[in-house]
Amino acid sequence: MRKLLTALLLLAALALGAFWAVTRPRPLAADALAGLVPDAAHGEQVFWAGGCAACHADAEAKGDQKLILAGGQRFASPFGTFVAPNISNDPNAGIGAWSDLDLANAMVRGVSPEGEHYYPVFPYASYAKATLQDIVDLRAYLATLPADPTPSAPHEVGFPFNIRLSLGGWKFLFLDDGWVVTGDLTPAETRGRYLAEALGHCGECHTPRGTLGGMDRGRWFAGGPVPGGKGNFPNITPAKLTWSEADIVEYLTSGFTPDYDSAGGHMALVVENTAHLPAGDRAAIAAYLKKVPPAE
Repeated sequence: MRKLLTALLLLAALALGAFWAVTRPRPLAADALAGLVPDAAHGEQVFWAGGCAACHADAEAKGDQKLILAGGQRFASPFGTFVAPNISNDPNAGIGAWSDLDLANAMVRGVSPEGEHYYPVFPYASYAKATLQDIVDLRAYLATLPADPTPSAPHEVGFPFNIRLSLGGWKFLFLDDGWVVTGDLTPAETRGRYLAEALGHCGECHTPRGTLGGMDRGRWFAGGPVPGGKGNFPNITPAKLTWSEADIVEYLTSGFTPDYDSAGGHMALVVENTAHLPAGDRAAIAAYLKKVPPAE
């Protein structure tokens, strides 16, 4: 009996150790940003490419109001309702006190300054592919934006999804910083891939998800149901999106389709972001979309 008890305790200790090894937060090394010099002007382009305002500003904001990142937009899902936090420059309610490394850990590792996992509704599964230089530049630009003292509202997530340590298991399964579309790409297609797969996080909406919420990379951009809502995100692979590259560029600029329709819903907010990008970047995204494998 004593040997059996000892064996059970040993197995329990091993299981606990394995659980901790898999689920513990994994921030970047303390010197990960050494030698990187921030460029706030370039950070503005990263800001628009990353879609920060689309989620963290008021959905009805226009003009300079888009730069007030007080949060508050609500995102329903099968796991609960998530509320975009305040990421303004306020040192208490927002991220004004964050370092460059804090933002880098949040974006590429999904880890908060307190060492906790973020929910993947914050699209770090895509931002994980972003360059650290872009993140340093983004932090410099965010520091120039208005501070807002509005407190962040809590997420409405029940048991067991409110156990943040379990998100380490989700990351173990689904956090992958490899590119989805590979092969012989032109410089423009490579740039478009970076904008669409990393900063623009297009796959977060346009790629179907499994039961645990991970993106099905085998059906990249094939569309799927809106989580916790009605309707579907469209298939934007060449199997369904037959627009010319010029048509795609126009849509990302003005929101108008070749059929004289216009972007609606959250996509209208995305277009407000892409319209700020250099014309070459919008053309690069269009070129990349033509390289995505067709999926029905």
